[in-house]
Amino acid sequence: MGQPENRRDVSTKLAAVAGGSERSAKGGDGHHGPTETLPARIKAIQVAARFHGIELDTRDCREQTPNAAALAEWARRGGMWARAVRVNWSHLIKLQAPGPIVLLLKDGGAVLLIGSDADRNVVFLKSANDPEGAEARAIDELRLTNAWNGEVVLLRAARSLQVADAPFTLGWLATLVRIEAKPLRDIAIASIALSVLTVLPPLIVMTVVNKVLQFNSVPTLILLSAIVATAFLYETLLGHARRLIVNVVGARIDTKLNLHVFSRLLRLPLDYFEKHPAGETMYHLAQVYRIREFLTGKLLSTFLDLITLCVLLPVMFIVNSTLAWIVVVCSVLIVLIIIAFLPPLRKSYQRVVEAETMKSAAMSETVVGIKTVKALGLEPQREALWDERVANAGNARLAFGQLASWPQTLVTPLERTMVLGTMLFGAYLALNDTTGYMVGGLFAFMMLAQRVAQPLVNLARLVEDYEEVGAAVSEAASVLNQPLESAANSAGVRPDLFGDVSFNNLSFSYSGAKTPALDGVSFDVPAGTMFGIVGRSGSGKSTIARLLQGINRDYTGFLKVDGVDLKEINLRHLRQGMGIVLQDNFLFRGSIKDNIIAGRAGLTLADAMRAAQLAGAEEFVERMPHGFDTYVEEGSPNLSGGQRQRLAIARALIHNPSLLILDEATSALDPESEAIVSANLQRIAAGRTMIIVSHRLASLTDCDQILVLDQGKVVDVASHAVLLERCALYRQLWFQQNRPTENRGPRPIAIAPRLT
Repeated sequence: MGQPENRRDVSTKLAAVAGGSERSAKGGDGHHGPTETLPARIKAIQVAARFHGIELDTRDCREQTPNAAALAEWARRGGMWARAVRVNWSHLIKLQAPGPIVLLLKDGGAVLLIGSDADRNVVFLKSANDPEGAEARAIDELRLTNAWNGEVVLLRAARSLQVADAPFTLGWLATLVRIEAKPLRDIAIASIALSVLTVLPPLIVMTVVNKVLQFNSVPTLILLSAIVATAFLYETLLGHARRLIVNVVGARIDTKLNLHVFSRLLRLPLDYFEKHPAGETMYHLAQVYRIREFLTGKLLSTFLDLITLCVLLPVMFIVNSTLAWIVVVCSVLIVLIIIAFLPPLRKSYQRVVEAETMKSAAMSETVVGIKTVKALGLEPQREALWDERVANAGNARLAFGQLASWPQTLVTPLERTMVLGTMLFGAYLALNDTTGYMVGGLFAFMMLAQRVAQPLVNLARLVEDYEEVGAAVSEAASVLNQPLESAANSAGVRPDLFGDVSFNNLSFSYSGAKTPALDGVSFDVPAGTMFGIVGRSGSGKSTIARLLQGINRDYTGFLKVDGVDLKEINLRHLRQGMGIVLQDNFLFRGSIKDNIIAGRAGLTLADAMRAAQLAGAEEFVERMPHGFDTYVEEGSPNLSGGQRQRLAIARALIHNPSLLILDEATSALDPESEAIVSANLQRIAAGRTMIIVSHRLASLTDCDQILVLDQGKVVDVASHAVLLERCALYRQLWFQQNRPTENRGPRPIAIAPRLT
């Protein structure tokens, strides 16, 4: 074999064999135009995703040479399962995947692994540029490993409906536990071994009493001591190993449960949060903590207790069947008592849940509205409401506690009978024993009974715990089992968005409303125009903005964006292609830069500065002590209303949306802040469609067209000048807001206050 080729030569040859993967690929979707090039790694991921029927938006991955983690994260945001791993050749050739595997090359390129042949010790690679049906090329270990450092991105379609979108029920939780079958099997094996070792001490005590003490057998004592020492050593090691596995299983179940719960929470429609108090939602979700404690605590410990019982109960019957039957009968009575009290306990606990929900809602409402409470001096009223809710919750808990104490009261004598009763009855049997071996058997049985009694009681009480967890699951399910936006988020087309909007005979009514919010609305917004929407309160202005965001989709008629029905568009793609600025915008805790970027991948401080400059926020940000690193506290008390609004506009502009919606974005601003924002509107609107919803007509005079709404119907659509001439409603609103001061008449004379 000759001298090995240098890394660059090998990489170049590999690229040539694989079809030129290191070159950038032509791409015509997402953010890139038909003549723009896509980086090889992005193109490879895109091709692999298409194999699974998923079209990824290249605008979500802005880096020229993204690493494996960034690529996997991009695929996950697009609705796929993805994982970045590092493998060696021996693992690579054995990898089995439902589609192409993306291999990242050292020089920034990427190739697709289509298959492998372990007998020939080769893998089959293709380039992302290869036409469909092109033949894959065989590459051996030497040529690949010189150009590839082991980075791999595994892709497949997202989890099935049964796992990802199944209702949150006890059955789903059982499935979550069954996934951990392999480590649970290891725990069971360790528990059986520990249970066997648990049997040894009582048997050894019995032997010591019956053999060593009776016959003064020192050799037997030495042998038993050695057995005990060996058993203790094994028990210590196995116990440590079991605890480690239990901790791992508990942590994995806990992680999966929390990830699933938060994922479903984010996929709930906005309608749900508007109809349910935040405190109620938070209290119901807090019940997941109890479910988690049950799964990772009581359920696992009861599983281990069950294994112990399966080993120890037969031994107890072997040692003394009469005493063993006493233990079993007491356990059955405990189970019957607990089952008898379950129905009234369930009803009583439901009243506790309702009272605690109301209490939590009052707390959350007060915290959220604390500014209003302080401004209006409502502290006494809120405190009285809180006192009432606390009293109701306390009474409900007291009633539940009093009822729950009865099973414990009745069970306690049975628990004592299992230990002390068997001891006394065993002593009576020992007095009448003529063989002399009953004393040792009694000692052994007492030791076994102490090991068995508590697991039996815990197993009986698991029924009660199961009922409580069932109630907790129902509470959490009342939130998590609401209809999700998942279908619209993961499915649907992903067209290029240019901002052309069309409403055609669209009607929409809110749930429970007697009159429609929009009634037969039809209008067009050409791409690249500034479009205003005006009308009286309740005329349907903000409803149009909600429909454009896909918040409500149960309308009749047609709403099209760039010629595609909005119901057919992928929701995530739609919302990422537009920017929204509301009247009251929320800023997260963190720096100003973090708030503008808002966690979007591939964006830097330079992008935040450009967006801030476009929104007119750069001048006040630079005056702050730490500039873009200035920390924004919760509720942003260190920012004025105008500053918050300009940061919100910068956040909406950071990803250069093709459609920008300003929904009453300037209505709450002071005149100076409104003037600054309005002065930037022309600059902000350049190259994009901008829809401005406002009741202040002065902010709409520069719009290309203005839509006038009244009671959910279109009154007119035209420019400001035309509307002043032909639309009576628009003219009335204009003169109400811009009435000349000289025509207002004399100002009434105020009566001076009198001092007394």
